[in-house]
Amino acid sequence: MNKWLITVTVMLPTLIEIMDMTAVNVALGHIRGSLSAGIDESTWAITSYLVSNAVIIPLSGWLSRFFGRKKYLIISVTLFTVSSFLCGSAWSLNSLVFFRVLQGIGGGALQPISQAILLETFPPQQRGMAMAIFGIGIMFGPIMGPLLGGLITDNWSWHWVFFINIPIGIVSVLMTIFFIFDPPYMKRMKMKIDYLGLIFLTLGVGCLQVVLDKGQREEWFSSSFIVWLSIISSVSLLLFIIREFFTEEPVINLKTFKDLSFSMGCIVMFCVFFNLFGSIILQPIYVQTLMGYTATLAGVVLAPGGIASMFTMQIVGRLINRINPKAFLIIGIIVCSYATYLMSKFNLYADFYSIALPRIILGIGMGLTVIPLITIAFSTIKKEEMANATAIYNFLRNLGGSFGVAFVTTMLSRRAQFHQSHLVEHLTPFNTPYQIITQHSAQILELRGFESFLSEYAGLNAVYKELLRQSSMLSFNDTFYLTSIILIAILPLAFLMKRSKELSPQKFH
Repeated sequence: MNKWLITVTVMLPTLIEIMDMTAVNVALGHIRGSLSAGIDESTWAITSYLVSNAVIIPLSGWLSRFFGRKKYLIISVTLFTVSSFLCGSAWSLNSLVFFRVLQGIGGGALQPISQAILLETFPPQQRGMAMAIFGIGIMFGPIMGPLLGGLITDNWSWHWVFFINIPIGIVSVLMTIFFIFDPPYMKRMKMKIDYLGLIFLTLGVGCLQVVLDKGQREEWFSSSFIVWLSIISSVSLLLFIIREFFTEEPVINLKTFKDLSFSMGCIVMFCVFFNLFGSIILQPIYVQTLMGYTATLAGVVLAPGGIASMFTMQIVGRLINRINPKAFLIIGIIVCSYATYLMSKFNLYADFYSIALPRIILGIGMGLTVIPLITIAFSTIKKEEMANATAIYNFLRNLGGSFGVAFVTTMLSRRAQFHQSHLVEHLTPFNTPYQIITQHSAQILELRGFESFLSEYAGLNAVYKELLRQSSMLSFNDTFYLTSIILIAILPLAFLMKRSKELSPQKFH
């Protein structure tokens, strides 16, 4: 079978799943208004998807063996498509949350299965190009999803954010039927179901995802809700690990971590996506809350970085056969860390170019990092173990993104409070900027005919607003800086990764 037909077949559903995940975030305000839901209630439309998605990803390798990979891929795409229709037809928030759970179950397996099929379809010497295609898909989705979601929501309605998946899903199912075939080791096989392992994994991952998504809003461990979920998650995951090491047919084969390159690759990818998702969350908040950008302009700021990443991936995919992948990986991590460091230099007077440039550099860094990282991490994994390995890898990649988002939102809030209290200590009527702001505001109101006491109150209000802006800006600087330090700290792990002999330059033609 033509490898490019297989590539299109597996990337199509993967792309719509990634784009849909981010497009819904943009439409949340419209969904909230249409279904008469509060802010906290409406966020469950996102959390419910993330939880079910996070549970399914690590199970995808086991489910592929249980059902047969082709059959399971068809089931997943069909469920994702049908549930997309149901989500678009939802009549209440409760129905939408339920349908989003189904959609997450259908969409969770698409990324790891697609990656496994690509790695098996292409020979070792061409895996760089295969992963370039996969990398473009996973990078393209988070960039185009918000833009597409905004355009659809503004010009049609939020229902079409889900309905647009239907024709693509139907095409994907038909292409899977005709173009995807299971190798002998991925045929359906009789297996004992490890019920305890499934329960522990579902509880552990589900509770962990809720903690990461709701932690900052609930003030983390000051909330008994978060404390109990954290305890349940920790105990369940510990029991799951113990269970999987001693059962004959584990849900997830954790012995794959004995491969040093794979285990190091998982840690590096966790940190890379920790940095990426953290910065992707921070930058739009910065430009919208402090710089006055619209949602569309905020998306435009991110878009050049995505384009730069896709171009870089194409180049790396072609050169990785001739140059040591580890060189690309090390340079990529350094570039990503440097780009995030540049973001820590943002200020309240930055122009569009100054804001977009670090994002472009980060896109180049991601292009240099993702493909060689995947290529080296999977270079020593046998084809028979590929489904299990890709499930683990994609799970940890998504988990890294969730931890990154939780970390930056928490740090942003904490550091803003710190800087606000620190700046207040130096704010006195004898401070020159204080005098300038209060006098200027008072003069404007007095010219408009307001009483003097109102003018004085307006001056103090102007000072407080400026204080909040300055403390918020400093918190963005701190958070960007910390994420850049975390990323550069994992650089030594890249040196521990080893490529297989099949990937050595002398083998390439």
